[in-house]
This record gives sequence, C-alpha cells and structure tokens, in this order.
Amino acid sequence: MPHAMTTTEIFLIAMMIIFTVPYLIWRVGRTEYYAPLVVVQIITGILLGPGILGAVFPDYYTFVFTPQVIQSLNGIAWWAVMIFVFIAGIELDLIQAWKHRGETSITAGLALGTPMALGCVAAVLLLAWQPGWIGVKGHDWQFVIGIGMACAVTALPILVLFMEKLEILRQPIGQRILRYASMDDIAIWGVLALILLDWERIGRQVGFLVGYAVIGYLFRKIMWKLKDNDRWYAGLIWLAMVGFAADWAGLHFMVGAFLAGAIMDSSWFNQQKMDAFRHNILLAVMPVFFLSTGLRTNWTMGGEAVFVAAAILLVASVVGKLAGLQLAGKILKWQPGEASIIGWLLQTKALIMIIFANVLLDKEIITSETFTALLLMAVASTMLTIPVVSPKLQRMKELIFRST
Repeated sequence: MPHAMTTTEIFLIAMMIIFTVPYLIWRVGRTEYYAPLVVVQIITGILLGPGILGAVFPDYYTFVFTPQVIQSLNGIAWWAVMIFVFIAGIELDLIQAWKHRGETSITAGLALGTPMALGCVAAVLLLAWQPGWIGVKGHDWQFVIGIGMACAVTALPILVLFMEKLEILRQPIGQRILRYASMDDIAIWGVLALILLDWERIGRQVGFLVGYAVIGYLFRKIMWKLKDNDRWYAGLIWLAMVGFAADWAGLHFMVGAFLAGAIMDSSWFNQQKMDAFRHNILLAVMPVFFLSTGLRTNWTMGGEAVFVAAAILLVASVVGKLAGLQLAGKILKWQPGEASIIGWLLQTKALIMIIFANVLLDKEIITSETFTALLLMAVASTMLTIPVVSPKLQRMKELIFRST
C-alpha cells in the first residue's frame, strides 16, 4: 500500500523548493549584479504563486501548497518579517539625523514627498481606469495615500545590503544616505498608522500608544541594566509583546514590530552581532516570507492590466524619487551627479514596500491584483539600482568621501 504523505513531509518539500530554486537561479545564472539573492527569492515567490505555477501545473501546486502547509509557512513568515522590521527600527540613527537636521529634513522630505505625490496621482488614474484595484474595506483616500506611500518607500535593509556591495556603507556618503532613509522610515510607519486608524477602535489605539510610551520607558530602564546576551532575549520578548498589542489595537503587528525596535538604541548591541543576526534572518527564514508573498499574487484581472499598472507605478516611483533629489540638490548646492546617485539608491524598494503592501492587503485596502502590481514595481525598481549606480560611482569616486 503506497505511503500517504503527511503534512510534515509536504511542508519539508515546500521548504526544499523555497531554498533550492532561487539559490540555483542566483548561483547558476550569476544574477548578483542586477538581481541579488533577495530579489531572486522575491521573483521566485511570484513564480511559485497561484497565478503562474498554480495556473501551469495546478495539480502540483495544490499537492504542495495545501492549506495546512500554507498556514505553517505563514507563521514562519510573520515572525521572520517582524524580526526584520524590528532590526530596521533598532538601526535608526536619530542622533545623527538630528545633528544634521537641516540638510536631512530637506532631503528626506523631498525624497519622500515628491514620489508620494506622483504615486497618489497614479492611484487616482488606476481608480479612474477600471474597477478592481481597491479592496472591499478600503476608502478612496486610504487607497490613494497607501499607493502614494508605496511609491515613496525606501527599503532600508535592502539599501544597507546594496551599499555594502558597493563598498560605501561605512563611507560618508553611505552614512548620509542612511540618515535620509531613516527619517523616511519613520514617516512610512506613521502614515501607515494613519491609514489604519479605526474610529471604532480608537480607544484601543490611543490606549496602545499611551501604554507603549509608559511601558517603553520602563523597558528602556531595564535594558540599560541587562547584560549584552540578555538584551537579545529581552528584545525578542518585547517584540512579541508590542506586536501583539499593536495588532490587538488594530494597527497591525508590523507597526508594532517597527515601534518595538525604534524605541531601542543600536548602541546596546554589538554591531557585528547585529549584522550577523540580520544576515542569518535573511538566510534562514526570510525566503519563507518571500514565498508566502508570492502565494498572495493574483492575475485575475489579466496579466496585461497588472503589468500596465506596475509600469505606471514604477514611473511614478522612480521619476518622483529622482525629481525630489534633484530639487534637494539644487537647494543644498550639491555637485553635479550627486543627486542622481543618492536618488537611485533611495528608490530601492523590495522588502519594506512588500511588507507595506502586505499590510494594505491584510486590511483589504487593496486587492490581490494591486498587490501583484506593487510587487512587480518593487522588484523592477530594486533591480535597476546596482546597474545604474555602480558606473556613476566609478565616475565620481571623490563623492564617496564627501560628508555633507
């Protein structure tokens, strides 16, 4: 009698696929220059989703990605991405941003505001074009602001990886760019909290914010007294606590994850250990998040419409970011070419935008078709970064060491 596979066995088959396919594409195809492993993992997640693998090989898809397996993968994905956003919150350098607040506020404001404005215009065009982009629980203003912010997002963790690859992360220009991205990160999560504001649960949300401030103050006092190893464990407990409280209040656990990290000081942790921790999360569990993201894509509206929408959003995102930085460069009297390099690096999307879009999809503010278009936009904008920036940096090597 043939052996019937258990859910555990099918889950492990799914895990083999998740780790094997993108790695082989990345390594054999030598895609590192234009598509690092993290981008290949995102693309693979789309390919393994219901719109492609599920359409071409429906029997294989339903055999591997059963409801039980998907539920197990989602649990891993939730925790993985919470840790990743938590790390991004810890690494916000608000002290340096305040020290250079004039230049930072002008640059970060234009880097965020200009693409957000063009993204809002693109959202209005999508709503006027045809129905099916806005979710059943979404209001027009939530959809427009949400899409606008998605076009303005900078993926701070991916930006760090790219600047490490370009060998500018620890150089003055790299630290400047981190300041700009850090300020925008705060705005991103603030806007998301505004979009998710629920007047039926406003009491819970106010209670959460008050409790977060009070308990956060006590938490900081405790963390100062702990040894280094204990801080890591206490941080993860704090992450789960704030994530739960934020989700209970209706603000989504991702907002909680960011707030859990933002209240902590990066100086509490060894930087090398933090870098290794981020790398290990990317290596061991984040691929599951990318796959679970791909499982949420939808092509029901038609591939052509989704690709057109993605192209519109890509233009709004890239043009808006570059235009904003060009304006900042004129105001701050940067040298020629400087704004272009910084603009291309700050338009890197991938991970944070995908997380942002996942939240909008969870709250049914956008549909799966819109989510798919945003995902394609994020991948395309991220893949453009290294090929465009690398030759520019080679021509302007003196820019690397310029501090302001």
